[in-house]
Amino acid sequence: MFKSFFPNPRLFFLSVVVYAGLCSFVWYSFNEQIGGFLGFDLSSSEPVIGLGHFLTDSFMLFYIYYLVCCGLFAAFWFRVANHPWQWWSIVGSMLILFSTYFSVQVSVAINNWRRPFFDLVQRALGGSASQAGDNIEIVKAQAAVAADSTQLYDLVLIFAEIAFLAIFVYVITRFFVSHFIFRWRTAMNDYYTAQWETVRNIEGASQRIQEDTMRFAEIMEGLGVSIVDAIMTLFAFLPVLWVLSQYVSELPLVGVIAHPLFVAALVWSVFGTGLLALVGIKLPGLFFKNQRVEAAFRKELVYGEDDPDRAQPLALKELFANVRRNYFRIYFHYMYFNVARSMYLQADNIFVYVLLIPTIAAGAITFGILQQILTAFNQVSNSFQYLVNSWTTIVELLSIYKRLSSFEAAISNEPLPAIDQYVT
Repeated sequence: MFKSFFPNPRLFFLSVVVYAGLCSFVWYSFNEQIGGFLGFDLSSSEPVIGLGHFLTDSFMLFYIYYLVCCGLFAAFWFRVANHPWQWWSIVGSMLILFSTYFSVQVSVAINNWRRPFFDLVQRALGGSASQAGDNIEIVKAQAAVAADSTQLYDLVLIFAEIAFLAIFVYVITRFFVSHFIFRWRTAMNDYYTAQWETVRNIEGASQRIQEDTMRFAEIMEGLGVSIVDAIMTLFAFLPVLWVLSQYVSELPLVGVIAHPLFVAALVWSVFGTGLLALVGIKLPGLFFKNQRVEAAFRKELVYGEDDPDRAQPLALKELFANVRRNYFRIYFHYMYFNVARSMYLQADNIFVYVLLIPTIAAGAITFGILQQILTAFNQVSNSFQYLVNSWTTIVELLSIYKRLSSFEAAISNEPLPAIDQYVT
């Protein structure tokens, strides 16, 4: 699955984690010093509204830093472990990471836009002129309305510019990711088919090579980008939520704590992730076994097409009973899993509002700040809840991974994984 596309996968992915951690540490610890050395001014902390958000000195420095770090990493692996798919697996992964990070920054730019826009909406809705006033006040009110209208139109235009950029980046990213994933499937296909004389006698070999590699590629196309997006969103919105916590003084039942929104998002999301992991722990194994019992039933039917002594009613009934038994197990475990998941997600819809009730009731924030808090909290919460939102897809991917691992173990004459040594 991995060595067909990545050079020395174990060391490669370990080096990715270590190197990414080192680069992140250097960036967050010394970006001001690096920027000053290169002549960039990073002193401004005020957010830039509009496309200028992506052209600030901070962003320009990040572009240079990311390019240098990626170039050094790629050069190292090109040198020590030359691989036929290295341009796609290494450089392609770097492009996807950057594109995903840029997409997340588009969301940050939109969140920066929310505050002035919704504050202006609040002022316009609450500042209508009374017809009972004198002529001078009416004229002033009309002038203020005209000014607010102009600013609202300007902000709507800025939003349109950001939205068009978001659409462009999304389309290009998905197009590239689709090609990246198909190259990965091609690498797996080439690797397995090159050993066809060895694998042709392994039960289900054709299904593993055609169907499982196809499903693996399809799931990785969506799931892989989603997990990268979740991680990048955390990097982008955690600082935003940290800063916005200054507007919230206390939490219901908890009282006054430091950075309450940040802490609440972390605790709530970890709770949801742990809950869903616990109640769904049996599902990957059941999906794996489901493929085996289905394959055994299908194989007997195929043999029955050519051999009249095969696919007899009693044998088929027994094989289908195994299918039935496993499906009923899946239905049962999915029942309480869906109960837990649905209850958690419904509670998540109102959780942030519950946290903000004391702050809203005290009138401590404006409508624009409220919109920023809601967006940032939901972005961070959803990123932490990646497992919650993607669990069913993760289960299917784990099932495919187990089947391909068993297939590769059979190719190498290694002991099969424990789960593959029995059916029921």
